[in-house]
Amino acid sequence: MLNMTDIMETIKMIQEENLDIRTITMGISLLDCADTDIDRACEKIYNKITSKAKNLIPVGESIEKKYGIPIVNKRISVTPISMLLAISGGDPVKYAKTLDRAAKTLGVNFVGGYSALVQKGFAAGDLELIESIPRALSETEFVCSSVNVGATKAGINMDAVAIMGNKILESAKLTADRQCIGAAKLVVFCNAVEDNPFMAGAFHGVGEADCVLSVGVSGPGVVRSALAKMNANMECSNVSSSSSGSTSTSSSASVSTSVQDEQGSVNNLNLATMNEVAEVIKKTAFKITRMGQLVGSEAAEMLGVPFGIVDLSLAPTPAVGDSVAHILEEIGLEECGTHGTTAALAMLNDAVKKGGVMASSSVGGLSGAFIPVTEDAGMISAARSGTLTIEKLEAMTSVCSVGLDMIVVPGDTTADTISAIIADEAAIGMVNSKTTAVRLIPAIGIADDEELNFGGLLGSGPIMKLHKQSSAKMIQRGGRIPAPLQSLKN
Repeated sequence: MLNMTDIMETIKMIQEENLDIRTITMGISLLDCADTDIDRACEKIYNKITSKAKNLIPVGESIEKKYGIPIVNKRISVTPISMLLAISGGDPVKYAKTLDRAAKTLGVNFVGGYSALVQKGFAAGDLELIESIPRALSETEFVCSSVNVGATKAGINMDAVAIMGNKILESAKLTADRQCIGAAKLVVFCNAVEDNPFMAGAFHGVGEADCVLSVGVSGPGVVRSALAKMNANMECSNVSSSSSGSTSTSSSASVSTSVQDEQGSVNNLNLATMNEVAEVIKKTAFKITRMGQLVGSEAAEMLGVPFGIVDLSLAPTPAVGDSVAHILEEIGLEECGTHGTTAALAMLNDAVKKGGVMASSSVGGLSGAFIPVTEDAGMISAARSGTLTIEKLEAMTSVCSVGLDMIVVPGDTTADTISAIIADEAAIGMVNSKTTAVRLIPAIGIADDEELNFGGLLGSGPIMKLHKQSSAKMIQRGGRIPAPLQSLKN
C-alpha cells in the first residue's frame, strides 16, 4: 500500500525531475455499436463514447489537483474501426469524423482506433479503411490511425507493407501545410498489443473488457537524475580517496579506471559497474510505476470502470532533462548513437521492466524505453550532429520498446523506400517476438537542411538521411514473408 511518505517522494520527483503521467487512456469497445447503416452506427458510437468518457477530463483534473501529479494527456482508444466498416460499408471517413466530434465534445487530446489488423490478410472493411487513412487524418484533428502488418505467429503481409508506404506518403502530402502532421498520427505495427495507452498506435482490442482505464507513465528525467546523483557520489568518493592518499578499492563492486581526455591527460575515475547502474534504474522505475498504479487505480474507481494496465514506458519529451538519450549518456556514452548505444539501451529497457513489474498489479502495453527522435531533446541533438543515424536507430529497436518513431525523412522519399523500412522493422518484431512500429514523416516541400517543427510533445527534428538505392523490386513482389520457426510454439 502507498503511504504519505511514498506520495511525498513522488511529489519531489515531479517538482525536480519532470515526472508526469503521460496519459490516462480510456479504452471503449464499439462492438455493440455495429450497424448495417453507417449513419446509425456513427450515432451509436458518438453516444457511447461521450457517455462512457463524460467524466474522464474532470476525474483527471481532480487527481492532478489532489496529488500535484501532472497528467499530460487524456485519451480514448476504440475498437478497430475496420471491424465496424465490414458490417456497415459506406465512406469510412464518416467514422473518423464521428470520433473527432466526440473528442471535441469531451475535450480529450486524441482518439486512437482508426485501425486495421491485417497481419494475416485482408478481411472485409480492411482495405477500404486503409485506403481512406490519408483523407481521414487530413480532415480530422484528434484522430490517430494504426495498421498491424505482421506478427510472429503470422509472418509479414507484404501486400499491406507496400500499401502502407503509399499511405504514409499520401498522409504527409495532404497535410504538407501543417508540418505533414498526418503522417505523425499514423503508425504501422508488427505484433501490435491490444492494451497500448500511447498514441498514435492505441486501439481497444477485442479481447478487452467493454470499458477500461489504462495509464502510461513517463519519467526519463527521474532516471537520468538518479544516475547523475550516483555518478556525483562516486566522483566525491573518488576525490575523498585521493585526498587521503588511499588507493584501495571499496567493498562494493565499483571499479577504478583511467581514461584519457582530449588533451591526453589521464583522469582517474571511480565508476559504478553496469550491474550497479541497472540496480539504480530498477529502483527508480519501481517508484515511477508505483505512482502510475496509484493514479490509474484511483481514476478507474472514480470513473466506475475496471483498471486496465500500467504501461511503464519511459516516454521522453523535448523538455530539457526529460530524455532517454540523456540517460544513455549518463551511463557513459559521449553522445547517443555512438558505439555502445544498443548495449546501454538494452540494459536500460530490461531494468525498467524489472523494476516496474514489482510496483503494479497489472503491467502491460509496450513497457520499456521509447526512442522517438523528434520527442527527445538528446536524440534531436544527436540526429543533428549525425551521430544518431536511422541505421543505428534500427539496431536500437531490436532491444527496446516499439521501433522507428517520429523520424523525419526527405520529402522526395519514395513509397517503396518507406515500405522497405516498414518491412525491416516488422522483421525485427517478428523474429524477436516483440512489438515494433514505424512512424515516419516525409518532409514534403521542406529542404534537407531544414526541420519540421510540430510543437508540444511531438517536438521537432532534422531530416534524417536515407539510402538512395532502390528496394522497389523486393516490395513489388508482394505476397508474404512466412512466420519464423519460433511461431510454432504452442
